[in-house]
Amino acid sequence: MEKNSKIYVAGHRGMVGSAIVRELQRQGYTNIVTRTHKELDLCRQEAVEKFFEEEKPEYVFLAAAKVGGIVANQNALADFMYDNMILEMNVIHAAWKNGVKKLEFLGSSCIYPRMAPQPMQESCLLTGELEKTNEAYALAKISGLKYCEFLNRQYGTDYISVMPTNLYGPNDNYHPEHSHVLPALIRRFHEAKVSGAKSVTCWGTGSPLREFLYVDDLANLCVFLMNNYSGNETVNAGTGKELTIKELTELVAKVIGYEGKIEWDSTRPDGTPRKLLDVSKATKLGWTYKTELEDGIRLAYKDFLENPMRAER
Repeated sequence: MEKNSKIYVAGHRGMVGSAIVRELQRQGYTNIVTRTHKELDLCRQEAVEKFFEEEKPEYVFLAAAKVGGIVANQNALADFMYDNMILEMNVIHAAWKNGVKKLEFLGSSCIYPRMAPQPMQESCLLTGELEKTNEAYALAKISGLKYCEFLNRQYGTDYISVMPTNLYGPNDNYHPEHSHVLPALIRRFHEAKVSGAKSVTCWGTGSPLREFLYVDDLANLCVFLMNNYSGNETVNAGTGKELTIKELTELVAKVIGYEGKIEWDSTRPDGTPRKLLDVSKATKLGWTYKTELEDGIRLAYKDFLENPMRAER
């Protein structure tokens, strides 16, 4: 990408999209195109095609998605599958029709089989059953990355896919029911600290292993890959480090300063037992993460405190 290349970031108000915009601006890119959902509903094919015909972006970061935690995924299976498949197909197809030079599709590590060998390599895609609690979202994301691959194979496009591990950081969603585990813990322990609660009850057993990547590190990788990678196989984005949900919970409580008791409700689902990405491909390309987890949680908590409206989303 040239510094004045016309770059469209789909989903620029979300956590990932906003981080990509920040990174592009930090690196001196000056021609960034964005649209709010009100200005452009990506689920409306006619509107998306009109936008691409008029704006003619040269590069596209597809970070827009309908996202949520276990509860949201379980309660709205059809919505998660339909909305994500429609919006990503609309954007990718319009990009192809209008001669976009390169597109980068953002997926999720939930695309990999529930019991995939750990750490999960990019090649393990479609080799086993998916995790049922987010199957609809995973199927939509698999469809998006496969459409990019098939366009490359059939039409010679240069569309790539990036699969991040669990993300957190500025502009996250802290909704009590629709957020992912780390922002949910930040909100829960903050509220417990403020109210003086003697205990906090967390879902599951605390035994599942998870990996977390600070969203600004992901954004740095996204721009790096746009400039340095082409290929049909997706690229994993993570740290290569993991910890149990129990350890994560204790770390969040420490950062926030909550000193009460942490209890576990084992009647609630744990989700996938372990999710660790093999990040050797990104490492061989010359990229590595920068933000350690405790430092990142401190930055995320600072963002949460400075933007209280985010807790209401």
